[in-house]
This record gives sequence, C-alpha cells and structure tokens, in this order.
Amino acid sequence: MMEAYGFTWIFGVGMVVAFADAYGIGANDVANSFATSVSSGSLTLVQACIIACFTEFLGALLLGASVSDTIKDGIISTENFVETPEMLMMGMMCALIGSATWVLIATRFGWPVSTTHAIVGAVCGVGIAAFGGGSIDWSWDGIISIVASWFISPIAAGAVASIFYLSAKYAVLRQVDSVKWGLRLVPVYFFITVTIAVFYIVFKSPGAKEGHLSLSSTIGIAFGCGGGLAIYAWVFFCPWLRRKVVDREALRFYHIPIIYWVSKKPSVDELVAQEKADTASSVDNGEKAEQEDEAVSSKSTKQHEKNCTCSCNEKAATFDEEKAEPIDTRPLHIRIKDKVLGVLLHGLRQDVRNIGNSKLASMHAAAELYEDDAEYLFSFLQVLTAIVASFAHGSNDVSNAMGPLSSIYNIWSTGMVSDKAPVPIWVLVYGGAAIDIGLATMGYRLMRSMGNNITYITPTRGFAAELGAALTVLTCSQIGVPVSTTHCITGATAAVGLCNGNLRAVNWKMLGQTMFGWVMTLPCAGLVAGLIFAFAAYGPSFVYLR
Repeated sequence: MMEAYGFTWIFGVGMVVAFADAYGIGANDVANSFATSVSSGSLTLVQACIIACFTEFLGALLLGASVSDTIKDGIISTENFVETPEMLMMGMMCALIGSATWVLIATRFGWPVSTTHAIVGAVCGVGIAAFGGGSIDWSWDGIISIVASWFISPIAAGAVASIFYLSAKYAVLRQVDSVKWGLRLVPVYFFITVTIAVFYIVFKSPGAKEGHLSLSSTIGIAFGCGGGLAIYAWVFFCPWLRRKVVDREALRFYHIPIIYWVSKKPSVDELVAQEKADTASSVDNGEKAEQEDEAVSSKSTKQHEKNCTCSCNEKAATFDEEKAEPIDTRPLHIRIKDKVLGVLLHGLRQDVRNIGNSKLASMHAAAELYEDDAEYLFSFLQVLTAIVASFAHGSNDVSNAMGPLSSIYNIWSTGMVSDKAPVPIWVLVYGGAAIDIGLATMGYRLMRSMGNNITYITPTRGFAAELGAALTVLTCSQIGVPVSTTHCITGATAAVGLCNGNLRAVNWKMLGQTMFGWVMTLPCAGLVAGLIFAFAAYGPSFVYLR
C-alpha cells in the first residue's frame, strides 16, 4: 500500500504537464469562443484576451467543478488501481502528457480540436497499455458517442446558426431601411441571446446541479434576466444606438444609462473635418518654418564651403558617417525592456483579420455584404455571446486538465484511490491562470483558422454562429446527445458561410484539415499517453537487483 506523500516526483511532473495542458486549452478551445468576434472586428485581439482573462478565470474559480471523476468520463474503472494507487498517479500524469502534446501540436498548425476528446483519448491509451483493450468502454456511452459527435455537433450547430442568421438577414439586413429595422429588433435579439446565455450558464453550473435546482426554476431565471435586459435595451440602449448610428453623434458607452440627460454632441463627421482642418493648419505653419530653416541652413552651408580647408580624407570620413545606419542611443535598460515586452506581447500583436492570401480574398469576395451600420448593431450581441461562451468554458472545460491533476494530488496526499477527487481552489486558480496565458500567447493561431479563414465573418454572422453553437451544446446536453463545443462552433461558422448561397464562400480545404484534426485526436493523444505509460510501467527496474 502506498504511503501518503510518496512519489512526490510524479506530483511535481503532473503540475508541469497539467499547466501545459491547460495552456493548450486556452490557446485552442478558448480561442474558439472569441475567434468570430475578433475576425468580424467587434473586438480587437487585445480586448478579447483581456475579457477572456476575467471570464475564463472567474468561470473556473466560481463555477468550476467541485468534484471531478478520477478517471475522465469513467472510461476505465478505479477499481483496477485500488491496490496500486501510485500506478493511477502515473497513469494520470501520462494522460496529461498525451493530451498536452496533441493539443499543443494542433494549436501550432491552427487545427481546432476538442480538448475533452484529447484527455479521453489519452486516458484510453493508458487503460489499453495497463489492462488491454477490454478495459475500455467501446459502447455508445463511451468511444462510439465520441466518434458520432464528429458529425452530430457541426451539423446540428450549423442548422441552428443558419436559422438565426437567416432571420437577421431577411428581417434586418435585406430591408430597405435596415438600420431602422435593426433598431426595432435589437431588443428581441437581446432577449433571445440573454435568455439562452443565462440558461446555459445556470444549467451547466455544477453548483446548480448540486443544489438540485429544478428545470422550471432555471427557465424562470433565464426568462427573467432576458426580459429585464430586453426592456433595458429598449429604454436606454436603442436610443443611444439611434443617436450614435443614425445621427452619428460622438457618444461613449457610459452614456447609455444617462442617454436622456446627455446633450447633443457634435457628429463624428464634424469632428473629423475639424481635425483635418487643424492638421492642415499645423502643416502650413510647419512648412513655413521649414522653409525658413532651409534658407538659414543653405546660407550657413555656403559660408562653410567657402571657408572650409578640410582634407579629402576628412570629407570621405564625413561621407561615410552620413551613410552609416543610425545607432540606438537609448539607455540599455530601455532597450532591454522593449525587447522583453516584444517577446511577452508577441501573441497580442498579431493580425488575425487580414490574412494576405489570394485564395482567401476570392472566398471573401463571394460573400454578401450589407450596410455597415446595420452590421454594427449586432456587434454588441456578438460580444455578449462570446463572453458567455468563454465564461461557461472556464467553468466546465478547465476540468480537462485540472481533473487529472486533482486525482494525482488526492492520491499523493492520502495514499489512496477515491472514486471522486475533490478539486481544491488553488487547482482551479492554477488552471485558470494557465488558460489565460495560453490564449494571450498562442490563441491568435486558432483565431486565424476559426475566423475569416473558414468564411468571411461579419458581426451578424459571428453572432449567429456563437449563439447557434451555445444553443446546440445546451440542447444536446439536455437530451443526452454527445456534442463538442469546438465542433459546434466550426459547423456553425461554415453554415453561416453557406448562407451566402455560394459554395465558394467557404474554405473547404480548411474544413478538411479541421476534420482531420478531429479524427486524429483520440489515436494520437492515446498513443503518446499509452507509450509513455508502458515505458514507465513495464520497463526494466533496479528493484530486482536489491
């Protein structure tokens, strides 16, 4: 029997690889939540990362699972490890290595993959290496449902997203006065979005499940929040939008709750014209001053040439000095700081919207374009759906990396195997921080793939894709149909692209690469985890020499 706090090295390695796995989750899964918002221009990459830092972290900390299955989804039974808890520790460590390896590789190549499927595949690899293929649940409740989700998720989410987008397309975008119709229907879309979002969060919250919150109570909370925000949008937000979009007043977001008390502001066009006038005036004054300086300089140069007795060598040296590149004369600590910031902020300084590719340009040209002001109305809804998806993701998928780590910690601290492994708060904080770092440093790779690289994204298309994916996950989870958030947002994005009525508006090559990543997730993560476990468990040991 294993003693408590034995095999500390496994716990240490588990901490490192769990961080790497959570890092990959942030770079891959979390990027899916904000890809369409950034690609459509509703958010900048920096804004998305800042929002995600709060939503993912708070979702993991406040609504993170209080308990997690020791073996992810019950793929293999804990009874096999009762006599050898240290082997389960090592198995979970190997599973984290297999999952992190595949997720990081997929992220490097811009393949959106399911991190849940990655950890399940890794656990399967450990189970096969330890007890053979018979120890794995190959039924619908196990592996078959995962394979089925490769097709169920994108098709279902695509159908739902298409309904949302087509409703906005024909009710707002294609109307003669699209902005007017958009202002009328924005509260309705707010009601639908918030109701679904709140229902999604409450329903998926582990706290609600533990508190046995009834379905009717959940629906009541969702409708109450959705109705309240819809009324607020009608009373305050729509008048603010009308003045900002139609009258083009230079309003700020903090003017929304006090819009009736805000005096008329100058229009954006007037401010731009005034700025151009001020710039032209400063340029004219600058040109006059520059001409005077040139006159003085010319006079001085002629006087210098007249009195100059320098040798040819001195003139050549002067000429060489003029040709030399400018030297950075800033203090050393300033130059070091700029280089360090350049490395740390590399992932935030990437362009994920404008991808210089002629094939993508022709794909984007096949998409229908509508009035910018009408599209702008949906950008706020799109940001809201992205925030909800990210918050829910942090509360649920953080367990993909932190669940196995909790299992390792529980065995290390008690020396026993438990069917349920309590998740300490520090583990949730640790996982939330790793997710945020992953998004900020490598998330741009997935945002490029999931955004304008699949189809041309606008605020209405992004809003429909995100809401369709969230609603699909919620509904399918309720009726017991297996789905993946990553697969849902991919299918939804492709579906709104097809709503252009042109097959060329979708990047089929990118979708093929994405599907390849889904298919390879289980075997690749499982192979890495299984090989490492077999190497550690069945390799030669010095114990026989003692």
